[in-house]
Parts: sequence; structure tokens; C-alpha cells
Amino acid sequence: MSSQKNYYWRIAGFYFFYYAFIGMFAPYWSLYLKSLSFNAIDISILMSVQPVMRMVAPNLWGWLADHTGKRLTVIKLAATLSLVCYLGVFVTTQFWGMMLVLSLMSFFWSASMPLVEATTLTFLGKKSEHYGRLRSWGSLGFILSVVGLGYAFDYIAIAWILWAGLVCELGIWLFAWQIPPTQAQAHHTDQHSISKIMTQPRVLALFGACFLMSVAHGPYYTFYSIYLVDHDYSKGAVGGLWALGVICEIAVFFVMPYLSRRFGYTQILAVSFSCAVLRFLLIGWTVDFLVLLLFAQILHAATFGAYHAASVGLIHEFFKGKHQSRGQALFGSLTYGAGGMIGGLASGSIWQHYGASVLYTCSAAVALLGVGLVSKINMQAAE
Repeated sequence: MSSQKNYYWRIAGFYFFYYAFIGMFAPYWSLYLKSLSFNAIDISILMSVQPVMRMVAPNLWGWLADHTGKRLTVIKLAATLSLVCYLGVFVTTQFWGMMLVLSLMSFFWSASMPLVEATTLTFLGKKSEHYGRLRSWGSLGFILSVVGLGYAFDYIAIAWILWAGLVCELGIWLFAWQIPPTQAQAHHTDQHSISKIMTQPRVLALFGACFLMSVAHGPYYTFYSIYLVDHDYSKGAVGGLWALGVICEIAVFFVMPYLSRRFGYTQILAVSFSCAVLRFLLIGWTVDFLVLLLFAQILHAATFGAYHAASVGLIHEFFKGKHQSRGQALFGSLTYGAGGMIGGLASGSIWQHYGASVLYTCSAAVALLGVGLVSKINMQAAE
């Protein structure tokens, strides 16, 4: 029992620092880039580097982990190389230099999470519905990072973000070497090719819907902080708004075992996408009304928390046995990677030429398209 608890904290520590890095990067890196005098197009391109690498890298690393059977070795290698490449941000402030550093760092940084997700679900075994509670440590790391840095940047230069990122990278590296060994259980679908699983209509519907959700969130992760600062919110308030969403996300993670048993993953996804439509309309058109903006952040509980837990749960159902790592990697690549890249890249031009209200209305429209695809997901376990 003590060994199980020890393993729990090893995985929790990795989640904590991994999402603390996101809590540093997603809200504030665009502000750092703006301080370097990059324009909106440059910022959207540089902020899209990470989603691009999340599209390419996890699939390659997932294949390597499944092919060699050395998932932990791949996690350790990726974390080490991510840390080394991150050091480049201290020596470049030019567009192409920043592009190179972020590309290399993200290529390795994005590799580890799908593999850790597969490890976590293997570790939980038949208690996979408790995934959200373990994952909530990542949300806690995000909150501490986004709130702490938000208030700090009201008093110190935004350039200190580089050191905050280094602390997060060191934490990721440390806990990557503590991840427990797990062994995926053999399954009769092991003989199937990954393409046979991927081309099932319900799997395609899931990937398509999740791709659209990531596209819809692209403008949020790229320009939300700049949007708020432009409307005279302090950086501390920006951090507080980001944190509110993640606090609600944690609450949902803790009740996901009940929600998944009561409603099922597909119904949870349908509600999540519907909430995303409302949330992005509120962000786009009510930014000057704090109460409505607070409500929009509360909806993060559905648009990310419940959505993410339900999606990962479905992927775990569809990709069994030796396909677990590859399944989670494909999910990360095709949804958070490809979807985030397209949403981020498109947001720059729309923001510059049409403004924030139109941009976030586009996000709402994309989320609405996802509602239709969710209805096509079959909840029965893959044969």
C-alpha cells in the first residue's frame, strides 16, 4: 500500500510541474513576446509553435514507446532534452531564434505527457474513473503558477518569466525520473493495426470533435491575456481569471467518477461543447462586464475539465493493450496539436483585421460544429 502511495505522488509531481509550465506559458508568454516588440502575427506564429510540435512529436514518441516497450526511457529522454533546449530562451530575442528554440523545446516537451497519461491509466487499472483526481495535481500546479506570476508581474519585469519556466522544466525533469514502471495488460485488439482502430466511425467522430474544441480554444490561449490587459485589467487580475477557471476544473475532476457513472462520457462531452459555445460568446462580447467574465471562466470546468477527462477516458476505452501509448499520442497530436495550431495561427489575422469580438465568435461557431460530431460517438467499448 505504501508503494502505491509513493507511486501516486511521483505521478502527481510530474503533473504538477508539467501544468505549472503551461500556467507560465499560456497566459504570459504572449505578453513576454509583446515586450520584445513582436506584432500580432509574429506572436500568433510563435505561440502556435507548441501546438505544431504537439501535433508532430507525440505520435513519433508514442510509436517509439510502443515499438520498443520502453515507455519510461522515452519519458526520461524527452524531459532531459526539453530542459536542455529550453535554456536557449535566455540567449535569443529575435524572431527566428525564438522560433528555433521553442520548436526544439516543444518537440521534446510535448512528447512526455501522452506517455504519462497512458502510464497513469495503466497504474489506475480498473479504477480509471479516478484519473481526474490524480490529474487535478496538474491543475493545482497551473493555478499556483498563473496566480503567483500574475501578481508578480505587476511588480517585476515580464522577462523574469524565463526563470519561472526554468524552475518548471527542472521539476518536470526531476519527476520524469521518478515515474513508476507499469505494464499494459494484453488485449485481443493487440493484433489489430492502429489504423483499424483509428478508422472506426466513433473514433473518427471523437477525434474530429476534439480537434474542433482545440481550434475553438486557440484564440483563448493565444490572445486572452493580451485581450484583458488591453481592457485595463491588471496582470494580477488576469492571473486570477485564469486561476478561477482551473479551480472549477479541479472541482469537476473530483466529481468525474460520479458524473461518468451517472451520465457517461458522450453526454458529458455534449454538455462541454455546448458550454464552450456560450463561454466564447461571453468572452468576445462582455469583456467589460466582470460578472459575466467570471461566469465565462467558471464554464472552464466544462469546456476543459469535464471535456478532457471524458476524452481521455474514451481514448482509454478505444485503444487497449499495446496501443495505449500510441492512442494517447494520436489524441494529443490530432486534437491539442493540430487543432491548437490551426486555432492559434488563424487567430492572429482575425484579431488584427476584425477584432476580438469576431475572433471569439468564430471560436463559438467552431465549438457548435463539435456538438454535432459528439452525437456520433458510440459509447460501447471497442471490439
